[in-house]
Amino acid sequence: MKVKMLSRNPDNYVRETKLDLQRVPRNYDPTLHPFEVPREYVRALNATKLERVFAKPFLASLDGHRDGVNCLAKHPKSLATVLSGACDGEVRIWNLTKRNCIRTIQAHEGFVRGICTRFCGSSFFTVGDDKTVKQWKMDGPGFGEEEEPLHTILGKTVYTGIDHHWKEGIFATCGQQVDIWDEQKTSPICSMTWGFDSISSVKFNPIETFLLGSCASDRNIVLYDMRQATPLKKVILDMRTNTICWNPMEAFIFTAANEDYNLYTFDMRALDTPVMVHMDHVSAVLDVDYSPTGKEFVSASFDKSIRIFPVDKSRSREVYHTKRMQHVICVKWTSDSKYIMCGSDEMNIRLWKANASEKLGVLTSREKTAKDYNQKLKEKFQYHPHIKRIARHRHLPKPIYSQIQEQRVMKEARRRKEVNRLKHSKPGSVPIVSEKKKHVVAVVK
Repeated sequence: MKVKMLSRNPDNYVRETKLDLQRVPRNYDPTLHPFEVPREYVRALNATKLERVFAKPFLASLDGHRDGVNCLAKHPKSLATVLSGACDGEVRIWNLTKRNCIRTIQAHEGFVRGICTRFCGSSFFTVGDDKTVKQWKMDGPGFGEEEEPLHTILGKTVYTGIDHHWKEGIFATCGQQVDIWDEQKTSPICSMTWGFDSISSVKFNPIETFLLGSCASDRNIVLYDMRQATPLKKVILDMRTNTICWNPMEAFIFTAANEDYNLYTFDMRALDTPVMVHMDHVSAVLDVDYSPTGKEFVSASFDKSIRIFPVDKSRSREVYHTKRMQHVICVKWTSDSKYIMCGSDEMNIRLWKANASEKLGVLTSREKTAKDYNQKLKEKFQYHPHIKRIARHRHLPKPIYSQIQEQRVMKEARRRKEVNRLKHSKPGSVPIVSEKKKHVVAVVK
Protein backbone atom coordinates (compact mmCIF):
# COMPACT_ATOMS: atom_id res chain seq x y z
CA MET A 1 0.00 0.00 0.00
CA LYS A 2 1.26 3.46 -0.99
CA VAL A 3 0.82 6.38 1.39
CA LYS A 4 1.31 9.95 0.07
CA MET A 5 2.93 12.16 2.67
CA LEU A 6 2.78 15.95 2.75
CA SER A 7 6.30 17.24 3.01
CA ARG A 8 6.85 20.85 4.06
CA ASN A 9 10.04 22.70 4.70
CA PRO A 10 9.56 24.88 7.82
CA ASP A 11 12.05 27.44 6.41
CA ASN A 12 9.40 28.53 3.91
CA TYR A 13 6.72 29.56 6.42
CA VAL A 14 8.18 29.77 9.94
CA ARG A 15 9.49 33.10 11.24
CA GLU A 16 13.04 33.18 12.50
CA THR A 17 12.20 35.61 15.32
CA LYS A 18 9.04 37.17 16.71
CA LEU A 19 9.97 40.51 15.16
CA ASP A 20 9.88 39.14 11.59
CA LEU A 21 6.79 39.51 9.43
CA GLN A 22 4.57 36.46 8.96
CA ARG A 23 5.43 34.70 5.70
CA VAL A 24 2.35 34.46 3.50
CA PRO A 25 2.53 32.04 0.55
CA ARG A 26 1.26 33.71 -2.60
CA ASN A 27 0.76 32.26 -6.03
CA TYR A 28 1.14 34.93 -8.70
CA ASP A 29 -0.10 32.73 -11.54
CA PRO A 30 -2.37 35.02 -13.63
CA THR A 31 -4.79 32.17 -14.39
CA LEU A 32 -5.69 32.06 -10.68
CA HIS A 33 -6.48 35.81 -10.66
CA PRO A 34 -8.69 36.42 -13.72
CA PHE A 35 -10.14 39.74 -12.45
CA GLU A 36 -6.89 41.31 -11.34
CA VAL A 37 -6.84 44.11 -13.97
CA PRO A 38 -10.54 45.11 -13.62
CA ARG A 39 -10.11 45.19 -9.83
CA GLU A 40 -6.99 47.34 -10.10
CA TYR A 41 -8.72 49.64 -12.58
CA VAL A 42 -11.56 50.30 -10.13
CA ARG A 43 -9.02 50.98 -7.38
CA ALA A 44 -7.09 53.37 -9.64
CA LEU A 45 -10.32 55.18 -10.55
CA ASN A 46 -11.27 55.55 -6.88
CA ALA A 47 -7.76 56.74 -5.99
CA THR A 48 -7.89 59.38 -8.75
CA LYS A 49 -11.33 60.58 -7.65
CA LEU A 50 -10.26 60.76 -3.99
CA GLU A 51 -7.14 62.70 -4.99
CA ARG A 52 -9.36 65.38 -6.58
CA VAL A 53 -11.71 65.35 -3.56
CA PHE A 54 -8.85 65.96 -1.12
CA ALA A 55 -7.03 68.50 -3.32
CA LYS A 56 -6.98 71.49 -0.98
CA PRO A 57 -3.64 73.18 -1.68
CA PHE A 58 -4.12 76.54 0.07
CA LEU A 59 -2.54 76.58 3.54
CA ALA A 60 -2.15 80.14 4.82
CA SER A 61 -2.07 83.79 3.94
CA LEU A 62 0.58 86.01 5.56
CA ASP A 63 -0.75 89.54 5.69
CA GLY A 64 0.91 92.62 7.13
CA HIS A 65 2.47 94.43 4.17
CA ARG A 66 0.94 97.81 3.37
CA ASP A 67 1.78 97.63 -0.35
CA GLY A 68 2.19 94.98 -3.05
CA VAL A 69 4.80 92.26 -2.40
CA ASN A 70 7.57 92.74 -4.99
CA CYS A 71 10.21 90.12 -4.10
CA LEU A 72 10.75 87.04 -1.93
CA ALA A 73 13.86 85.25 -0.63
CA LYS A 74 14.42 81.95 1.20
CA HIS A 75 16.75 81.46 4.15
CA PRO A 76 19.52 79.01 3.09
CA LYS A 77 19.70 77.25 6.49
CA SER A 78 16.23 77.63 8.02
CA LEU A 79 13.13 76.21 6.33
CA ALA A 80 10.76 78.31 8.45
CA THR A 81 12.31 81.73 7.64
CA VAL A 82 11.21 83.76 4.62
CA LEU A 83 12.04 87.35 3.63
CA SER A 84 9.79 89.62 1.58
CA GLY A 85 10.20 93.10 0.12
CA ALA A 86 7.29 95.40 -0.73
CA CYS A 87 6.62 98.32 -3.06
CA ASP A 88 6.73 100.82 -0.17
CA GLY A 89 10.37 99.97 0.72
CA GLU A 90 9.46 97.71 3.65
CA VAL A 91 11.20 94.37 4.25
CA ARG A 92 9.58 91.77 6.50
CA ILE A 93 10.98 88.51 7.90
CA TRP A 94 8.37 85.79 8.48
CA ASN A 95 8.22 82.60 10.52
CA LEU A 96 6.28 80.02 8.50
CA THR A 97 5.65 77.60 11.37
CA LYS A 98 4.01 80.29 13.51
CA ARG A 99 2.77 82.09 10.37
CA ASN A 100 3.60 85.53 11.69
CA CYS A 101 5.99 88.41 11.02
CA ILE A 102 9.01 88.39 13.34
CA ARG A 103 10.75 91.57 12.11
CA THR A 104 9.96 94.66 10.02
CA ILE A 105 12.56 96.97 8.44
CA GLN A 106 11.97 100.18 6.52
CA ALA A 107 14.82 99.40 4.13
CA HIS A 108 14.39 101.79 1.16
CA GLU A 109 12.52 104.76 -0.18
CA GLY A 110 10.35 103.54 -3.03
CA PHE A 111 10.23 99.93 -4.24
CA VAL A 112 12.38 97.12 -2.86
CA ARG A 113 13.56 95.85 -6.25
CA GLY A 114 15.47 92.76 -5.11
CA ILE A 115 16.35 90.77 -2.01
CA CYS A 116 18.78 87.86 -1.51
CA THR A 117 20.37 86.04 1.41
CA ARG A 118 24.05 85.31 1.99
CA PHE A 119 24.95 81.63 1.44
CA CYS A 120 25.67 81.13 5.18
CA GLY A 121 22.40 82.77 6.26
CA SER A 122 24.03 85.35 8.55
CA SER A 123 22.90 88.40 6.56
CA PHE A 124 20.84 89.49 3.57
CA PHE A 125 21.05 92.16 0.86
CA THR A 126 18.40 94.48 -0.55
CA VAL A 127 18.33 96.90 -3.48
CA GLY A 128 15.80 99.65 -4.03
CA ASP A 129 14.68 102.62 -6.08
CA ASP A 130 16.85 104.94 -3.94
CA LYS A 131 20.00 103.68 -5.82
CA THR A 132 21.36 101.88 -2.75
CA VAL A 133 22.53 98.34 -1.97
CA LYS A 134 22.15 97.54 1.75
CA GLN A 135 23.41 94.59 3.78
CA TRP A 136 21.41 93.71 6.91
CA LYS A 137 22.00 91.30 9.80
CA MET A 138 19.63 88.31 9.77
CA ASP A 139 19.22 88.55 13.56
CA GLY A 140 17.40 91.61 14.82
CA PRO A 141 19.09 94.43 16.75
CA GLY A 142 19.73 93.93 20.46
CA PHE A 143 17.83 95.72 23.22
CA GLY A 144 18.24 99.48 22.87
CA GLU A 145 19.96 99.25 19.48
CA GLU A 146 18.60 100.92 16.36
CA GLU A 147 17.76 99.07 13.17
CA GLU A 148 20.76 99.93 10.99
CA PRO A 149 22.23 98.22 7.91
CA LEU A 150 25.72 96.66 8.21
CA HIS A 151 26.83 98.32 4.94
CA THR A 152 25.26 100.75 2.49
CA ILE A 153 26.53 101.29 -1.07
CA LEU A 154 25.22 104.29 -2.98
CA GLY A 155 25.23 103.67 -6.74
CA LYS A 156 24.96 105.97 -9.75
CA THR A 157 21.81 104.36 -11.19
CA VAL A 158 18.77 102.44 -9.93
CA TYR A 159 19.44 98.74 -9.27
CA THR A 160 16.68 96.44 -10.49
CA GLY A 161 17.89 93.08 -9.13
CA ILE A 162 20.44 91.35 -6.92
CA ASP A 163 21.70 87.80 -6.41
CA HIS A 164 24.39 86.32 -4.15
CA HIS A 165 27.11 83.82 -5.08
CA TRP A 166 26.36 80.31 -3.75
CA LYS A 167 29.78 79.73 -2.13
CA GLU A 168 31.78 82.97 -1.85
CA GLY A 169 31.34 86.49 -0.47
CA ILE A 170 30.43 87.92 -3.88
CA PHE A 171 27.12 89.29 -5.15
CA ALA A 172 25.84 90.65 -8.46
CA THR A 173 23.50 93.57 -9.12
CA CYS A 174 21.83 94.65 -12.32
CA GLY A 175 20.47 97.92 -13.67
CA GLN A 176 22.12 99.68 -16.59
CA GLN A 177 24.78 96.93 -16.45
CA VAL A 178 25.69 93.80 -14.47
CA ASP A 179 28.05 94.64 -11.60
CA ILE A 180 29.99 92.00 -9.61
CA TRP A 181 30.76 93.15 -6.04
CA ASP A 182 32.98 91.91 -3.27
CA GLU A 183 31.26 92.24 0.11
CA GLN A 184 34.30 94.05 1.56
CA LYS A 185 34.50 96.73 -1.16
CA THR A 186 32.37 99.72 -2.02
CA SER A 187 33.03 99.64 -5.75
CA PRO A 188 32.33 96.74 -8.15
CA ILE A 189 35.11 94.26 -9.02
CA CYS A 190 33.92 94.24 -12.62
CA SER A 191 31.06 95.58 -14.72
CA MET A 192 29.69 93.74 -17.74
CA THR A 193 27.27 94.95 -20.37
CA TRP A 194 26.09 93.91 -23.82
CA GLY A 195 23.60 96.35 -25.33
CA PHE A 196 22.21 99.53 -23.85
CA ASP A 197 18.87 98.58 -22.30
CA SER A 198 18.13 98.14 -18.62
CA ILE A 199 18.63 94.65 -17.18
CA SER A 200 15.71 93.39 -15.11
CA SER A 201 17.16 90.38 -13.30
CA VAL A 202 20.43 88.54 -12.69
CA LYS A 203 20.89 84.97 -11.36
CA PHE A 204 23.96 82.95 -10.34
CA ASN A 205 24.16 79.32 -11.43
CA PRO A 206 23.92 77.10 -8.29
CA ILE A 207 26.20 74.35 -9.70
CA GLU A 208 28.73 76.10 -11.96
CA THR A 209 28.86 79.02 -9.56
CA PHE A 210 31.00 81.29 -11.76
CA LEU A 211 28.25 81.42 -14.42
CA LEU A 212 25.44 83.93 -14.27
CA GLY A 213 22.54 84.86 -16.51
CA SER A 214 20.60 88.08 -16.95
CA CYS A 215 17.62 89.25 -18.96
CA ALA A 216 17.23 92.76 -20.38
CA SER A 217 14.32 94.81 -21.69
CA ASP A 218 15.68 94.62 -25.27
CA ARG A 219 14.48 90.94 -25.36
CA ASN A 220 17.94 89.51 -24.63
CA ILE A 221 18.99 86.73 -22.29
CA VAL A 222 22.73 87.16 -21.72
CA LEU A 223 25.07 84.62 -20.10
CA TYR A 224 28.28 85.74 -18.37
CA ASP A 225 31.39 84.00 -17.07
CA MET A 226 32.79 85.65 -13.95
CA ARG A 227 36.30 84.26 -14.54
CA GLN A 228 36.65 86.01 -17.91
CA ALA A 229 34.72 89.14 -16.83
CA THR A 230 33.01 89.15 -20.24
CA PRO A 231 29.62 88.09 -21.60
CA LEU A 232 29.63 84.59 -23.16
CA LYS A 233 26.61 84.59 -25.48
CA LYS A 234 23.11 85.90 -25.75
CA VAL A 235 19.82 84.74 -27.20
CA ILE A 236 17.24 87.22 -28.55
CA LEU A 237 13.59 86.18 -28.23
CA ASP A 238 10.41 87.56 -29.79
CA MET A 239 9.32 89.31 -26.61
CA ARG A 240 10.89 90.47 -23.36
CA THR A 241 11.96 87.98 -20.70
CA ASN A 242 11.06 89.02 -17.14
CA THR A 243 13.33 86.68 -15.21
CA ILE A 244 15.26 83.41 -15.45
CA CYS A 245 15.93 80.55 -13.03
CA TRP A 246 18.70 77.92 -13.21
CA ASN A 247 17.93 74.25 -12.68
CA PRO A 248 19.52 73.27 -9.32
CA MET A 249 20.30 69.73 -10.55
CA GLU A 250 21.38 70.22 -14.17
CA ALA A 251 24.15 72.79 -14.58
CA PHE A 252 23.37 73.97 -18.12
CA ILE A 253 19.57 74.15 -18.01
CA PHE A 254 17.64 77.34 -17.23
CA THR A 255 14.03 78.46 -17.65
CA ALA A 256 12.98 81.93 -18.82
CA ALA A 257 9.64 83.57 -17.96
CA ASN A 258 8.47 85.55 -20.96
CA GLU A 259 5.99 88.32 -21.78
CA ASP A 260 4.41 86.19 -24.55
CA TYR A 261 2.61 84.03 -21.91
CA ASN A 262 5.14 81.17 -22.32
CA LEU A 263 8.13 79.80 -20.44
CA TYR A 264 11.19 78.57 -22.32
CA THR A 265 13.60 75.96 -20.97
CA PHE A 266 17.02 76.36 -22.63
CA ASP A 267 20.21 74.35 -22.64
CA MET A 268 22.97 76.99 -22.58
CA ARG A 269 25.11 74.84 -24.91
CA ALA A 270 22.50 75.08 -27.70
CA LEU A 271 20.56 78.32 -27.39
CA ASP A 272 19.15 78.32 -30.93
CA THR A 273 16.30 75.97 -29.92
CA PRO A 274 14.63 75.78 -26.51
CA VAL A 275 14.51 72.30 -24.96
CA MET A 276 10.81 72.85 -24.16
CA VAL A 277 8.18 75.56 -24.56
CA HIS A 278 5.77 75.58 -21.61
CA MET A 279 2.39 77.01 -22.63
CA ASP A 280 -0.61 77.40 -20.33
CA HIS A 281 -0.67 80.93 -18.94
CA VAL A 282 -2.97 83.51 -20.52
CA SER A 283 -0.96 86.58 -19.57
CA ALA A 284 2.68 87.63 -19.05
CA VAL A 285 4.74 85.30 -16.84
CA LEU A 286 6.42 87.41 -14.15
CA ASP A 287 8.47 84.94 -12.08
CA VAL A 288 9.70 81.35 -12.05
CA ASP A 289 11.40 79.15 -9.45
CA TYR A 290 12.64 75.54 -9.52
CA SER A 291 11.86 72.77 -7.07
CA PRO A 292 15.03 71.59 -5.23
CA THR A 293 14.63 68.24 -7.06
CA GLY A 294 15.05 69.97 -10.45
CA LYS A 295 12.10 67.95 -11.82
CA GLU A 296 9.48 70.72 -11.66
CA PHE A 297 9.18 74.48 -11.50
CA VAL A 298 6.50 76.95 -10.47
CA SER A 299 5.58 80.08 -12.41
CA ALA A 300 3.73 83.23 -11.38
CA SER A 301 1.70 85.19 -13.88
CA PHE A 302 -0.14 88.45 -14.44
CA ASP A 303 -3.29 86.35 -15.01
CA LYS A 304 -3.69 85.99 -11.18
CA SER A 305 -2.67 82.32 -11.05
CA ILE A 306 0.40 80.19 -10.37
CA ARG A 307 1.14 76.98 -12.28
CA ILE A 308 3.38 73.99 -11.63
CA PHE A 309 5.10 72.53 -14.70
CA PRO A 310 7.10 69.30 -15.01
CA VAL A 311 10.42 70.21 -16.70
CA ASP A 312 9.85 67.83 -19.61
CA LYS A 313 6.18 68.67 -20.29
CA SER A 314 4.74 71.60 -22.20
CA ARG A 315 1.53 71.72 -20.13
CA SER A 316 1.17 72.42 -16.41
CA ARG A 317 0.14 69.68 -14.00
CA GLU A 318 -1.45 72.08 -11.51
CA VAL A 319 -2.94 75.58 -11.37
CA TYR A 320 -3.58 77.51 -8.13
CA HIS A 321 -5.80 80.57 -7.79
CA THR A 322 -8.08 82.24 -5.24
CA LYS A 323 -10.83 84.83 -5.58
CA ARG A 324 -8.80 87.46 -3.74
CA MET A 325 -5.41 86.84 -5.31
CA GLN A 326 -4.45 89.53 -7.83
CA HIS A 327 -1.45 89.71 -10.21
CA VAL A 328 1.22 87.38 -8.80
CA ILE A 329 4.58 89.20 -8.83
CA CYS A 330 6.96 86.69 -7.22
CA VAL A 331 7.04 83.00 -6.36
CA LYS A 332 9.38 80.65 -4.45
CA TRP A 333 9.54 76.88 -3.92
CA THR A 334 10.67 76.01 -0.37
CA SER A 335 13.91 74.08 0.16
CA ASP A 336 12.16 70.92 1.42
CA SER A 337 10.24 70.72 -1.90
CA LYS A 338 6.86 70.54 -0.08
CA TYR A 339 5.51 74.08 -0.22
CA ILE A 340 5.19 77.04 -2.58
CA MET A 341 5.02 80.71 -1.61
CA CYS A 342 3.76 83.51 -3.80
CA GLY A 343 3.58 87.26 -3.28
CA SER A 344 0.94 89.28 -5.07
CA ASP A 345 -0.37 92.78 -5.73
CA GLU A 346 -2.91 92.80 -2.91
CA MET A 347 -0.21 92.77 -0.20
CA ASN A 348 -0.44 89.10 0.81
CA ILE A 349 2.03 86.20 0.77
CA ARG A 350 0.27 82.88 0.25
CA LEU A 351 1.51 79.44 1.24
CA TRP A 352 0.47 76.44 -0.89
CA LYS A 353 1.15 72.71 -0.91
CA ALA A 354 3.30 71.52 -3.82
CA ASN A 355 1.11 68.38 -4.05
CA ALA A 356 -2.46 69.57 -3.66
CA SER A 357 -3.88 66.39 -2.11
CA GLU A 358 -0.89 65.48 0.09
CA LYS A 359 -1.72 64.79 3.73
CA LEU A 360 0.35 66.93 6.09
CA GLY A 361 1.76 65.59 9.33
CA VAL A 362 3.17 62.20 10.29
CA LEU A 363 1.95 59.23 8.24
CA THR A 364 1.59 55.75 9.72
CA SER A 365 3.26 52.87 7.88
CA ARG A 366 -0.15 51.67 6.59
CA GLU A 367 -0.95 55.13 5.23
CA LYS A 368 2.43 55.27 3.49
CA THR A 369 1.89 51.83 1.93
CA ALA A 370 -1.62 52.76 0.75
CA LYS A 371 -0.34 56.05 -0.68
CA ASP A 372 2.49 54.34 -2.61
CA TYR A 373 0.13 51.63 -3.87
CA ASN A 374 -2.43 54.18 -5.08
CA GLN A 375 0.31 56.20 -6.76
CA LYS A 376 1.50 53.13 -8.67
CA LEU A 377 -2.06 52.31 -9.71
CA LYS A 378 -2.60 55.87 -10.99
CA GLU A 379 0.65 55.65 -12.98
CA LYS A 380 -0.38 52.29 -14.45
CA PHE A 381 -3.77 53.53 -15.68
CA GLN A 382 -2.85 57.18 -16.30
CA TYR A 383 -3.57 57.02 -20.05
CA HIS A 384 -7.00 55.45 -19.68
CA PRO A 385 -9.49 58.05 -21.01
CA HIS A 386 -11.79 58.13 -17.98
CA ILE A 387 -8.97 58.37 -15.42
CA LYS A 388 -7.01 60.86 -17.57
CA ARG A 389 -10.05 63.16 -17.79
CA ILE A 390 -10.63 63.15 -14.01
CA ALA A 391 -6.93 63.64 -13.20
CA ARG A 392 -6.53 66.55 -15.66
CA HIS A 393 -9.70 68.47 -14.86
CA ARG A 394 -9.19 71.78 -13.02
CA HIS A 395 -11.71 74.44 -12.18
CA LEU A 396 -10.58 77.79 -13.60
CA PRO A 397 -11.82 81.33 -12.98
CA LYS A 398 -14.10 82.58 -15.75
CA PRO A 399 -11.65 85.24 -17.11
CA ILE A 400 -8.86 82.64 -17.50
CA TYR A 401 -11.25 80.08 -19.01
CA SER A 402 -12.61 82.52 -21.60
CA GLN A 403 -9.09 83.72 -22.50
CA ILE A 404 -7.96 80.11 -23.06
CA GLN A 405 -10.91 79.59 -25.44
CA GLU A 406 -10.10 82.84 -27.26
CA GLN A 407 -6.41 81.94 -27.63
CA ARG A 408 -7.34 78.48 -28.89
CA VAL A 409 -9.42 80.07 -31.69
CA MET A 410 -6.58 82.48 -32.58
CA LYS A 411 -4.00 79.68 -32.62
CA GLU A 412 -6.19 77.54 -34.86
CA ALA A 413 -6.68 80.50 -37.24
CA ARG A 414 -2.91 81.01 -37.45
CA ARG A 415 -2.34 77.32 -38.08
CA ARG A 416 -5.01 77.29 -40.82
CA LYS A 417 -3.44 80.33 -42.47
CA GLU A 418 0.00 78.66 -42.45
CA VAL A 419 -1.42 75.46 -43.96
CA ASN A 420 -3.20 77.44 -46.69
CA ARG A 421 -0.09 79.47 -47.48
CA LEU A 422 1.96 76.27 -47.69
CA LYS A 423 -0.66 74.63 -49.90
CA HIS A 424 -0.83 77.48 -52.42
CA SER A 425 2.90 78.27 -52.63
CA LYS A 426 5.64 76.86 -54.77
CA PRO A 427 7.16 73.79 -53.02
CA GLY A 428 10.12 74.84 -50.84
CA SER A 429 9.39 78.58 -51.02
CA VAL A 430 7.70 78.73 -47.59
CA PRO A 431 9.91 77.29 -44.83
CA ILE A 432 8.29 75.06 -42.19
CA VAL A 433 9.32 76.39 -38.77
CA SER A 434 8.73 74.26 -35.67
CA GLU A 435 6.91 75.68 -32.63
CA LYS A 436 10.15 75.65 -30.62
CA LYS A 437 12.14 77.71 -33.14
CA LYS A 438 9.38 80.26 -33.84
CA HIS A 439 10.14 82.39 -30.80
CA VAL A 440 13.96 82.59 -31.05
CA VAL A 441 15.11 85.51 -33.20
CA ALA A 442 18.89 85.04 -33.03
CA VAL A 443 21.81 83.73 -30.98
CA VAL A 444 24.88 86.00 -30.70
CA LYS A 445 28.22 84.61 -29.46
